[in-house]
Amino acid sequence: MMLRDRLNVVPPLVGAGCADELANAGKTLFGTQSPLNDSIAVAVTSIRSPQSVRRAGSTDADDQPVYFASADMVPSSERRLFISDTSIIYAAFQNLTETASAKGPEWLQSEEGSRMVRKLAMDYVNFTKECWIHASQSSDPSEEELQFSGDHYRCLYTCFSLFTVLYVPEYGFEDAPVGDELMEWLNVHFIEPSTEEGDHLSGLEHPWQDENFWPYLIRVTLRGLSKAATFFFGVLLQHPCDDLQRLSQEIIPLLNSQPRLQDFSAERDFSYASRRWKDKVKTLRIELDRVPEVDRNDGFDNWWDRFSDIVSILEGRGPVVQKICEDLGADWKEVSAAWGVFTDARLRRQDLPDVVAQVLEDMPPDPTNLEDMIYAALFSGDPSKALLHAAQLDPWLAAHLADIMEALSLIERDVNEDSGLTIREYYVLSYAQYLHSDPALWRLTVAYMCSSGRIGLHSADEILIRVPLRLQDKHRIGERDKSVESARTRGLSALLKDVNETCFEYRREDVRRVVCRMAAQTFVQEQEYGLALSYCSSAEDWAGLGRVVDRVLEEYIANGPEQFTRYVADIAPSLQSYRTQPGAHGIFIYRLMFAVRYAEFHQRMLNQEYQDAARDLITMFKEEIVPKSWWGVLLSDSIELLRYSTALLFSHSGAYILLQKLEEVFMRAAQGSGEDYLCMLMRKSNASREKEALDRLKLTRLTLAKYFARCTVIGTGGRPIADQNSSATF
Repeated sequence: MMLRDRLNVVPPLVGAGCADELANAGKTLFGTQSPLNDSIAVAVTSIRSPQSVRRAGSTDADDQPVYFASADMVPSSERRLFISDTSIIYAAFQNLTETASAKGPEWLQSEEGSRMVRKLAMDYVNFTKECWIHASQSSDPSEEELQFSGDHYRCLYTCFSLFTVLYVPEYGFEDAPVGDELMEWLNVHFIEPSTEEGDHLSGLEHPWQDENFWPYLIRVTLRGLSKAATFFFGVLLQHPCDDLQRLSQEIIPLLNSQPRLQDFSAERDFSYASRRWKDKVKTLRIELDRVPEVDRNDGFDNWWDRFSDIVSILEGRGPVVQKICEDLGADWKEVSAAWGVFTDARLRRQDLPDVVAQVLEDMPPDPTNLEDMIYAALFSGDPSKALLHAAQLDPWLAAHLADIMEALSLIERDVNEDSGLTIREYYVLSYAQYLHSDPALWRLTVAYMCSSGRIGLHSADEILIRVPLRLQDKHRIGERDKSVESARTRGLSALLKDVNETCFEYRREDVRRVVCRMAAQTFVQEQEYGLALSYCSSAEDWAGLGRVVDRVLEEYIANGPEQFTRYVADIAPSLQSYRTQPGAHGIFIYRLMFAVRYAEFHQRMLNQEYQDAARDLITMFKEEIVPKSWWGVLLSDSIELLRYSTALLFSHSGAYILLQKLEEVFMRAAQGSGEDYLCMLMRKSNASREKEALDRLKLTRLTLAKYFARCTVIGTGGRPIADQNSSATF
C-alpha cells in the first residue's frame, strides 16, 4: 500500500554492492512487520535459521543490531490534530454518500445534493487554509517543531481550492464561463505583482521612469486587477507625452467597465456586453496605431510597445498574451486564466482542457514540482493523474480528493482485477495505511478502512483485533502498585469499550467477539475475573467462561479460601443474569454456580457458621453442581465439620450422601478413573500419587464411621434421627 520501494537504515547493514559477501558468509537479511503499526524490524541473521531473531534472548555470533524502520513518519501532535479534525468532514461526506445511495445515484446531481457536496468540499478548503495560516504563524521556539511546513499546508489548500473551482461549482453554474473564477483563484493563491512593488512605485514622483513600472502595469492588467491598473494609468495623466495622456484617459473607463459574469443575471447579457466592450477595445487599438513612430519613446522606455501589450491583453490575442507571460516570468497557469478572461470570455469548464493542452505544448509544467503537476492534471481534465501526483505530495490529499471524485463520477468505480480495489479505495486505504503508523489513531484508521470495500473491512478487522494486544505489555517485577494497577485496568476497560462501540458501528460482530475473548484473557492475567466473565458473556464464549471459572477455582488451590472468596465476590453478582441468558451453555453456568456456592461455603467456615456450612456442602452434592474433579476436595473439607464436637451438623441422610460420594470415588479409583475424581485433591494436598489422595479420603471414611457411630448412640436414647434442617438431633 504505502510502503516505499526502499527503506534506508543508518548505518547501513550491508554496504552497496556487498550482497554477495553477505551470502558467502552464510548470512541474510531478515525482516518482520509489527502487528501494532507498519514498522519493520530488520536484522542480519543466519541463512539456516532466519527465525532466530524471533526467539527471545537468541543472538547471532556477530551480535548484529536490529533496526526498526517505518515507511511513514509517525504523525506529530500538530499533524494528528489536522488528521482528526478533517476526519469529521470525511465522516460527514460518508453519511452524504450513504444518503445518496438510499435516494438514488442521481440525487447528488440534484440541487440539494450538489449544495451539500460543495459545502463539504469547501469545508476542506477552509480548514486547510486555517492550517496553513496557523503553521505559517507558528514561530515560538518553545513549541514543537512542525512536522509539515506552512508551505505544505498551502499546497493542500491551493490544490483543494482549484479542485472545487473546476469540479465542484455552485449549483446552476456547471456550464457557466469559468475565466473569472480561475483568475480569482490565481490571484488568491499566487499573488503577482507584489504589494510591496506597488507601494514602491506609488511613492515615486515619476514612477514611469522606474524600470519596473511597465512590467508592473502590464501584470496587474493581465491579472484583472483593475483598481491598481486604473490608479497607475491615472498617474500617466501627468506624463509629458500628450498621446500617452490621451490614451491613458481612454483606457481607464475601459478597465473599469470590463464585464464580469457575476454582474449579470443571464449569460446572454454578459456575452452581449463582452462583445460591446471588445468593440471599444478595437477603437482604442486604432487610436494607438495612429501615434507616430517618433512619439512612441519617452526617453526611458518605448511606452508605445508596452501600451500595445496591454491593449493586446484586452483584445485577447492568445499568442501575444502567452509571449507577454513568458517575458514577465509567468507560467502556463497565468496564460490559461487570462485566456478565460480576455481571449474567450465564454470559456467553459469542459472546454478548458483543450485550451490548456495548447498552452502546455509551449509552456509545460515543472515535472519536479508535484504541486504544479497536480494543477496541470486538474486543468487538463485528468482527475486520475491528479490523484497520482497528489498521493506523492500527501496521502491525505489523494484520499479526500478521490472520495469526492468518485461521488461525482469523475473517476471510475470499477474494481481493478489485480488489486481488487477501486481507484478511490486504493487511495483511501493508502492513507489509512499511513495512519496505521500511529497506533493512537486506530479509530480513524478503522473508519477510513471500513469505508473502502471488502478489502478495507478485512484490513480494519486486523486493526481492531490487534488494538488490545499492546495493553498486555505489563511489568511484573517487584511489588505491584495497586493504584497503578487500578488505573491501568480502568484504562483498559475504557479502551475495550471504544473497540466494542467501533465494532458495533461498523457491524463487525465476529471481530467484536474475538476482541471480547482477547479482553477476557487479558483480564484473567490481571486477575480481574468479574470483567473477564463479562467479556466472555459479551462474546458468547461459554467455554471461555468455563476457563475463567477454572482460573478462579485455581486461586483456592494456590492461595487458600480467603483469597478465593475475595475473587469470587467479583463474579457472584453476574451469576443470575448468566442463568437467564439465552444461549448460555448450562455446563459452564453450573461451573460458575459451583464456584460461587463453594466460596459461600468457605466464607461460612471462616465466619464459624458451621451449621450453614454443612448444609451448603450437602446441598452442592444434592444439586449435582460439584464437578467430579472436586469431589475429593469437598469430601476432605467435610472432615472438620464431621469432627465438630458441640453438635452433629449433618443429618443422617446428609451424612449418607457423603458416604455415597466417598464410596463412588474409591470405586472409580479402583477401576482406573481415579484421576477424574482426585486430581484437584492431589494438587491441594501436594500429593504426587493417587494413593496419597486416597489415604486422605480414608481419613474422611474413618471420620464418617465415627460420625455414624455418634448418630447411633444418640439414636439409642429413643430420639429419631432428625432431618438435615434440624440441628443434628437424632
